[in-house]
Amino acid sequence: MIHVREKHWADEIADAILKTPGPHEISTGISPSGEIHIGNLREVITADVLHRVLTERGAQVVFDYVADNFDPLRKVYPFLDAAVYEKQIGKPLSEIPCPCGRHASYGDHFLEPFLRSLEGMRIKVKIYRADQMYKSGMLVTQIVQALKGRDRIAAILHESTGRQVEPTWSPFNPICQSCGRMTESVVRGFSERAETVDYECPCGGRGTVSMRGGGKLTWRVDWPARWARIPVTIEPFGKDHATKGGSYETGARICREVFDAPPPFPVTYEWISFKGMGDMKKSKGNVLSVHRMLEVVPPEVLRYLVVKTRPGRSIGFDPGLPLLQLVDEFDDAASQARDPRALQLSGADQFTPVGVPFRHLVNVVQMADFDLDQVVTILRRNGYPVENPEALKERAGYAARWLREFAPAEMKFALQKTLPAGAAPLSEGQRAFLGRLGEALRPGMTGEEIHALIYEVAKEIGLPRTTDAFEAIYRVFLDQSKGPRAGWFLAFLDRGFALDRLRAAAAA
Repeated sequence: MIHVREKHWADEIADAILKTPGPHEISTGISPSGEIHIGNLREVITADVLHRVLTERGAQVVFDYVADNFDPLRKVYPFLDAAVYEKQIGKPLSEIPCPCGRHASYGDHFLEPFLRSLEGMRIKVKIYRADQMYKSGMLVTQIVQALKGRDRIAAILHESTGRQVEPTWSPFNPICQSCGRMTESVVRGFSERAETVDYECPCGGRGTVSMRGGGKLTWRVDWPARWARIPVTIEPFGKDHATKGGSYETGARICREVFDAPPPFPVTYEWISFKGMGDMKKSKGNVLSVHRMLEVVPPEVLRYLVVKTRPGRSIGFDPGLPLLQLVDEFDDAASQARDPRALQLSGADQFTPVGVPFRHLVNVVQMADFDLDQVVTILRRNGYPVENPEALKERAGYAARWLREFAPAEMKFALQKTLPAGAAPLSEGQRAFLGRLGEALRPGMTGEEIHALIYEVAKEIGLPRTTDAFEAIYRVFLDQSKGPRAGWFLAFLDRGFALDRLRAAAAA
């Protein structure tokens, strides 16, 4: 029977996109109001994968990222100092102070680490900053069209969502020149010729602002305005925007009926959920920032997690033990050429394989007391062909940081340099077992052979429980009752060190 490999989802979407002639522009974006998390990363990776596929097909395509740094601060998030930021609510993110004082603005504080993370993931995008789009006048034409089409937009919103806008509602939010907020001011008129908007604000402020940075379009109008202006032909977005009456439905109509432009091809994706905490949301505080995650997960693995999963399927992410399984799954797929299209699109060929399971590295790093040079030495001593020591040390660094950040307590241990106090309560039978085990260990034994030997010696000595044998090993080497697989652990120790410790424990 001939098995035909299923076409990758990105190739299927590209087939549909290319039914419409180009050139094409794929657009993504997020408001940098807090940590930009790995849930947001799905959008960017999805877009990057489509960009790669379309480029392969010879299409003329650009990939952009819009940083919505001209959005207002909506609330004082749990990570902010209320005394400082309560008075900043309603002001544009690009115009309020950085939380740490090291960036030009609040928006840059969260945006810049994310952009560095994209570089680390080999994702190249054209960056649009929303504040500069407005201040440069790039969107003046769309602002005028929206103000003129205010009643048509209001009708679209009512027809699609059932919501009747207030009589004073406007598609444009002026920035009050008195209080600096854009969330409460009311439009009182505009001049197309002068490119200005008149406003009043509940704070008592009133005046005239320029359409070039004096305010911005409200979200449901801003999105289609960008589609028309850039112009955007493809846009991935989360499932919340794809609901009936959602922002894509209203945006598509506004794009056609007000801005006289076709809406982009939609690519809807499901959320990445944080295991045990639901969908990641800045407002919930259950986020895992991209830059923090890339300290503990190789970038090609994060890409693979998204690329191997159809956009319409949710992804559950757990940075604990399941993360080890994910990294090893990626390595296995890469070494055995399984799912080659997903590997190709995840950029696996841009990264150097190391040939050592991540779970092994987690243990070896601890045995080496986090000395990455010693990690290389231990692996070579045990027959691993370390062809690229620097690549191996880079991967071991991820393991070390994972141990510090996310490892559960049962995965952690510290090799004791001397016989620990925990060895004192060992029974005579356990001491006899350790002495006999030291005598029976032969040079070059594998972890599996040593594991079998432990059972054999425990039976020979007559220990009442096999678990007593394993506990004795962990007590004398780690000063704890549990640890990594004992046979493998002993195989990776320096032979002289292991024999000396077993003899010392037996004689104590």
